[in-house]
Amino acid sequence: MKGEYCVGSASFLSFAAVLLLIFVHVGQINTSTVPHGISMAKVNTSGYAEALGDAFKVPIQGLYAENASTPLGARTGLRRLYEFGLYSYCAYVNTTAGSCSNQTIAANFQPYTALTSDMFLNYSQYSDAIFVDTTFMNSSYLGYNAHVAYYFLLLGAIAAAVALITGVLRMTFAFFVSTGMSVVASLFVLIGAAIWTAIVKKAEGVNAFDVAQGIPSGITVSYGTGIYLSWAAFACLTASIVPYMVSCCTFRG
Repeated sequence: MKGEYCVGSASFLSFAAVLLLIFVHVGQINTSTVPHGISMAKVNTSGYAEALGDAFKVPIQGLYAENASTPLGARTGLRRLYEFGLYSYCAYVNTTAGSCSNQTIAANFQPYTALTSDMFLNYSQYSDAIFVDTTFMNSSYLGYNAHVAYYFLLLGAIAAAVALITGVLRMTFAFFVSTGMSVVASLFVLIGAAIWTAIVKKAEGVNAFDVAQGIPSGITVSYGTGIYLSWAAFACLTASIVPYMVSCCTFRG
């Protein structure tokens, strides 16, 4: 029974990790409830119009889109909330109404590009002058690292799935494979989660950025639930290594 408990706990932890990573991968593929609730990063722009108005001393009109069905990237107006996933991003005119970009493998995290592609040309030109030389504007840096992190998370999910499948075969060699795959999966997920955590932290620099002296930008970047789910998956995978290893060393079939 003790051996069964050991195998069962390892399988449960692997299953939990795989499930968490599946949720990470479905974030922001559409605006339905589950994908809408999961993202790797969020950008709230609701205070940007007020910041520009305070900086330029003129009313800011027409900055935001009011129609959620208008296409993204067509300069039809800034959305108030942007949420970025591993395959696409979605933008919302309010808490529920929004639309998503086209899906692509290993989508780049380029928040500044996403925002300015929705703005009318005059506002995007002002923004280019305001945010020049900031990490938030450095789409190449953020995009490349998000691209790399995607593959680590994907490979980590595949390795976790292999560990889960081989762990139920009740063979010494299978437990050995499960142990190795759990180690590989935890390492890959750790790297992917760490990269995403770092780039969002870098992008958060815009939170303290002033568009003019003493006037905050009104744009805030924050972590999405997908990053927390990735770290939880890493914890589950790491915890599964010991019971898999014990099963590998003690099982006699």
